[in-house]
Amino acid sequence: MNQPEQPIKRTSVTTTDMAEKTKKVTYYIVPETTTTLCFMHLHCGFLIVGKSACVDPAKFNMALGEKYAYEDAINQMWQLEGYLLSNELYGDVYDTV
Repeated sequence: MNQPEQPIKRTSVTTTDMAEKTKKVTYYIVPETTTTLCFMHLHCGFLIVGKSACVDPAKFNMALGEKYAYEDAINQMWQLEGYLLSNELYGDVYDTV
């Protein structure tokens, strides 16, 4: 007798996973500063805020500010996705405290 197929569990987080969960990305430069914010809106309604700042205003580059703020948002998303994956894989193994 054939066993029903089990859904394939993911075993890692990829940049593709994160891109698929991202609805839109917007940037904001805080007036009179070199601080750039990256607002990463996810399909689930969650918002991740990445940030960057340049120490020397004379060297401020908007494109670099956006790049580094985006990277900061992605780094935060890696942590969230890693937790989610760990919970999916092992959440039922650990006893509650």
